[in-house]
Parts: sequence; structure tokens; C-alpha cells
Amino acid sequence: MDAPELTRNAVHLLPEGELERKLALGRPLRVKLGIDVTSPDIHVGRAIPLQRMRAFQDAGHTGVLIIGDYTTRIGDPSGRSSERPMLSDEEIDESAKTYMEQAFLIVDRDKTEVRFNGEWLSKLSFADVVRLTRTMTVARLLERDDFAQRYTAQEPISVSEMLYPLMQAYDSVAIEADVELGGTDQLYNLLAGREVMQAYGLEPQVALTTPLLVSWDGEKMSSSLGNNIPLTAAPEDQFGRAMRISDALLPEWFRLVMEQELERGADPFEAKLELARFIVRRSHGEEAVERAEAHFTRVVREGKAPEDVRRVRLQPADVRGGTVYLPGVLATYMGVSSTSEGRRLIEQGAVRINGEPVSTFELGIENVHEALLQAGKRNFAIFLRPEEVI
Repeated sequence: MDAPELTRNAVHLLPEGELERKLALGRPLRVKLGIDVTSPDIHVGRAIPLQRMRAFQDAGHTGVLIIGDYTTRIGDPSGRSSERPMLSDEEIDESAKTYMEQAFLIVDRDKTEVRFNGEWLSKLSFADVVRLTRTMTVARLLERDDFAQRYTAQEPISVSEMLYPLMQAYDSVAIEADVELGGTDQLYNLLAGREVMQAYGLEPQVALTTPLLVSWDGEKMSSSLGNNIPLTAAPEDQFGRAMRISDALLPEWFRLVMEQELERGADPFEAKLELARFIVRRSHGEEAVERAEAHFTRVVREGKAPEDVRRVRLQPADVRGGTVYLPGVLATYMGVSSTSEGRRLIEQGAVRINGEPVSTFELGIENVHEALLQAGKRNFAIFLRPEEVI
């Protein structure tokens, strides 16, 4: 596999010509990708660098997946205007448990070396940390856009945040990386890795960045924004989310996610179906694609209830004097954000029982028991009376 195939969709490949020189050495390269466990899910946007790692693996190189259990305790400040909140050890450990299996949906398990950076960072003495800090000046650290903006605005920048790029760079020293992958927001960190490796007497790595995926809301795909498609989301959820992509974004999604060009003049709806099938198939297999598409057709296109509607038994506290307060039921059992939001949905005619719009906030239990309740277009449940009614 030649360099152009390895570097498909790359935005930065630095320094120029260095990857070709390393490939000419005739040995397997060590290709690094670091992931901080700030959330329990890898989404399709964060999978794009993993796809580059898989390309290198298919060409005979070794993927080194760094699980940033230690750097997560600081948090990557990339693109942030304030310090990232600290996560608890329990949150970090829980997320780390799921990351490897998610990554193996993309990369080759047999050609992947998984390392946790706490393995070496936790062992650094204070003298070691001081030596690490000597590899880069404060002025160089303040060249980062996010640091520079906050410094100019006289907003606080903690010393721990400024240590982050040095710690990530030390990961490259520890594993002797030949290439490091990352999104474009990681360019500074990847280049810092080159400087630190050189200071430790190692040959600097090549920095390869890939684009950040723009989601249906026009923002960068992010777990915190909720505009993401997790690799381990339910097939029906993945399919429905993929179908939300705007027509204008389809060429970019085809290029970055499916790694192919969208045919000129392609029907946008059919193209979205192809994209949704690809995403579900990669995570769950062909049978899941059929189920997810059937669900989408029935619930979204035809406006019918899903065949496997969940059944929810109300609790005695939900029924007072034989009456159910519907906004409370929507908030408690159907994922509506609050009772006030439930009232708003009812007032807008977006709540139905057995297909008929509901116009009142309170209903008798006999009208709710074994009834199909619908909130919005795609949220369905069948409710059962409690075994005891207050």
C-alpha cells in the first residue's frame, strides 16, 4: 500500500517527505493514536483517525493505541476556552473498559498494541517531570491557539493544563512512535511530540491529522453536544441519526466515514440510506442493518409504532385518585426533559394516546392502561396500571 492510500483524507502530513522516508526503511512503523477517556463512547467522527490506523495495519505496520487513563485526569484543553472539569477515577476507569472493544470495530485486533499511559506517566519522579518541562519553553506553549486566546483575555490557565501537551508528547517517547495520528485540533500536540522526542534523543515522529466531522447541526461532532453517532449505539438509533445528515454534508460524510466519493447526481435520500447501512453494518452486522432499516421505515417514514414497543408499568405514586398526571409520566418514563416540556408537547398536540391527540394534562388510569402513548414522532410506549393504586 503506497503513501497516498495511507494518508487518505489527511489535512496535515508533517514534515513533508518524512513519511516516504520512513516507509523506505523497510520495517513496520509504529503508528500511534492516543484517546482520552472523557466519555464512554467512541463516535463515528473520532473513528476517522482509527480508519487511518487500520490502513497502516493493512499495509503491515503496527498500530499503538494509547488509552489516556492518566492524561484524562488533566483533560485535553484543545479548543476549550476554560479548564476542562476533572473526572473521577471511577468515571475514567469505566470509560476505559469500553474503549478497546469499540476501537476493535475499526482496527485490527491482532496488529494493535494497546497501552495505558499511566504505565509510564505514573512512574515519573518529580525530577523526571522537571526534565520533561525543560524540553519546551513557556512561549512555545503559549503558541497554542486556545492558550494564546485565554492568555490575551487574561483568563486563567492552570500549570496542569500546560503540562498536557508535554505528557502526550512523552507518550511518543515511551512507545518510540514513528507516526502519530489525530484530528486537526491535535496538530499542536502532535508537533510537540516531535520536539520532545528529539530532546530525548529519538527520531521525531511524523504528524498526520484528519478532518473533524461536522454533524447534522453544523457543529463538530461531539459526545458533549449530543450530535454524535456512537459506534456502540443501538442499530435503530445509529440508522436514524445517520438519516438526519443534511444533503449538503453528504459528500463529506461519504469521503470521511465511508472513504469513497459520492456519485455525481446521486439521489440524496438513497445516499443517506447507503451511509446509514454502512454505519450500522460496521458496528452490528448485516442482520442489524435489515432490522434498523425496517424500524426506520415503519416509525419515521410511515409514522407507525415500532413492532417491539416497550411496555412500562406505572408505579402507585404515578396514580392519585385514579388520575395520572401525564406531563410527569412523560418526564419519568419517556425521556422528556421535564414536566414543563411535557406540558408544552401536550399543548402543541405532539402527545397521542392510541393515535388520538391529548389535550389535557390529567387522564383517568382506565384511559392509560394498555394504551399506546406517543410523544413526538418516534417515542412510543405502552403503559400498564400499577399493581396497587394510591
